[in-house]
Amino acid sequence: MIFEHPLLLVLVPVLGLLLGALAWQVRRRRIDGAERWSPQLGEMARARRRWTPALLALCGLSAAVAIAGPRGGQRVVQTESRALDLVVAVDVSRSMLAEDVAPSRLQRASREASRLVEDLAGDRLGLVAFAGKSYILAPLTVDGGALRMFLDALDPDIASEGGTSLAAVLRQGAGLLSAGQDGSDRVLVIFTDGEAHDSLDDAVAAAKQLGEAGVKLIVVAEGTTVPTRIPMRDQVGTLVEYKLDEAGQVVRTRRRDDVIRAVADGAGGSVVGSELPDQAGAVEALVRTLRRRATAESRTADLAPLAWIPALIGALVLLGDTLRRGGGTLVALLLLLLPAAAWGQRPSAGERALASGDALTAARRFLERANGPARDTALYNAGTAALTAGDVDASRRLLAEAAKSVDPLLRYRALYNLGTATLLAARKDSAKREQLMDEAATHLREALLLEPRSERAKWNLELAERQKPPPSNGGGQSPPPPKQAPPPPRSNDLSRNQAEQILGSMEREELETQAQRQRRLQSVRRPGKDW
Repeated sequence: MIFEHPLLLVLVPVLGLLLGALAWQVRRRRIDGAERWSPQLGEMARARRRWTPALLALCGLSAAVAIAGPRGGQRVVQTESRALDLVVAVDVSRSMLAEDVAPSRLQRASREASRLVEDLAGDRLGLVAFAGKSYILAPLTVDGGALRMFLDALDPDIASEGGTSLAAVLRQGAGLLSAGQDGSDRVLVIFTDGEAHDSLDDAVAAAKQLGEAGVKLIVVAEGTTVPTRIPMRDQVGTLVEYKLDEAGQVVRTRRRDDVIRAVADGAGGSVVGSELPDQAGAVEALVRTLRRRATAESRTADLAPLAWIPALIGALVLLGDTLRRGGGTLVALLLLLLPAAAWGQRPSAGERALASGDALTAARRFLERANGPARDTALYNAGTAALTAGDVDASRRLLAEAAKSVDPLLRYRALYNLGTATLLAARKDSAKREQLMDEAATHLREALLLEPRSERAKWNLELAERQKPPPSNGGGQSPPPPKQAPPPPRSNDLSRNQAEQILGSMEREELETQAQRQRRLQSVRRPGKDW
């Protein structure tokens, strides 16, 4: 057994002794008062409720133990739902490290896959990672938390073989889905940039077999079609070098739409474009109408909460004494329960500041809680308070971070408020009004993807569309803004010659480091592409 708050265990004897002493003191005063009235009445008072101080002390001990949060043992959790069998496959080849989409292809795919897992809570989900080979990370399960844990840890180093084999993941996904029970549709969702290094004919043949097996294929494209270098970073994110091929040339990767479309068409599936801001929402919309079946699954949860045991002991002791003796102990029970309930209902510091009309202080108080477990909620509350205070720029920054949440409802509310804040910014900034109106419309469309029935989002989107300036009718384009002269160098800035010397020295060191790394890898590098 463990305790969530072990330091609170020091309250166990303190609270027990305190309640026992107070009950004994009250009983002593009642007996003294009765004896002053008559000796017979004093004897009757002394004979009544002899054990009340001890019982209240026991209740205090039980309450303190419950507050400390005991946990232990295991419990079996039964989960029942109407489930869809869906496998998420993520490309972890090194080409997915390209940063042509923020923050990188792999991180974006992991983030969108996590949102998809959150949106499909209750469905039977599996997870596959693939590069030159395919690896099952999680079989079909309704435990979405396990999948999100694996998605957060995706890295090219988990694959023992480089390159990208789409045929392998298509066959692996079909095999994993075939293990599921009949009665519901089966879906394979692949996040990839399409830069496959196996034969396209093999991949298309595997896709056709997937379609013939009745599995729906959805390919989510990542990256851009512009050739991009692949950065190689160390554990702290510092750029070490760019990926080199066997000839020592810098590798450039791009999204292969021809491969993605050919594979999707082979299975009769769908493609979700990289340009979509909410890929998870698009995939969820595609699978929303598929047939689901009733399913039940049991799993074992470790360290089950045990606070109910001491709380129940204390409540039963008080209830028994109340039924046996009358209302005095009932008053004590109410006095114990009411402060705890009142404390649980007490609003936070940010909510109190917002209720008093001090929106700036409320935003600061909410932001102080952004490092805790409810980070997304704190950012949303801080952004909304900043919007109320009129600080549109700060509100947009905070709401943009909150909009990355995997909680669909919180993401919708953050996107809606972000679109509203951007509308207000467009009204204040006439120079960037058109750009800001486009951003506001984009945020509101993303909100509508999550909540299609939101009348508020529809109204604000229509407002953003109406307020866009009309396009020019051929009367000539406005002249571009004049280029601003570069600011004069400050006294502590480097001169041009100093900067060139430093950059030249860094370049020589970088080239020497790359040459040494290349010589070390020559002996172990396998022939063929490994990105």
